[in-house]
Amino acid sequence: MIRVLLADDQSLVRAGFRALLDAQPDIEVVAEAADGEEAVRSIRELRPDVVLMDIRMPLLDGLAATRRITGDPGLPDVRVVMLTTFELDEYVFEAIRSGASGFLVKDTEPEELLRAVRAVVDGDALLSPGVTRRLIAEFAARSKEPAAPGEMARLTEREREVMALVGIGLSNEEIARRLVVSPLTAKTHVSRTMVKLGARDRAQLVVLAYESGLVRPGWLG
Repeated sequence: MIRVLLADDQSLVRAGFRALLDAQPDIEVVAEAADGEEAVRSIRELRPDVVLMDIRMPLLDGLAATRRITGDPGLPDVRVVMLTTFELDEYVFEAIRSGASGFLVKDTEPEELLRAVRAVVDGDALLSPGVTRRLIAEFAARSKEPAAPGEMARLTEREREVMALVGIGLSNEEIARRLVVSPLTAKTHVSRTMVKLGARDRAQLVVLAYESGLVRPGWLG
């Protein structure tokens, strides 16, 4: 079972999400929280697989709560999907920087929400192609001097190539076509790269690709 915690200050929103999720045979809602502080407490106690986290909440907003969760060494396997009413670029950027595995607007289709929950459990990032492109452009605009190579030196040449393609927003299928390999092989390279760099998920690889200088501004064309 995929264990989910709902964090949103609107009870009606939580009720709607709970009804949808609990109707699935492989998903269980283990708790709800009406503010960020309550969410963090419940997450530390229950250790859910996925947290659907609203950005705008009282006491502690969703971004700050996410930073606490992803920064807690005792919660390495908790995945956070940020929820908001508006698809604002600055929220997307800050959500991924805070360690979120995905970003969804609240009026997303039910099937997309269910796919999101299942995808992040498998280690995939959840961002629509349009959001991904804008996110990458934002990283490019804010790009600083490349960080020291560090653990990047542990990657093979092919892994660095794959990481760069992840960094410019390609899916596993697109990477496979670009490198003329199978999608499974592409996924394996991505997974190995994540393990070597200690990345929580695919979204964090995008961050590391830019911070390491592996991907540079202007690559979007």
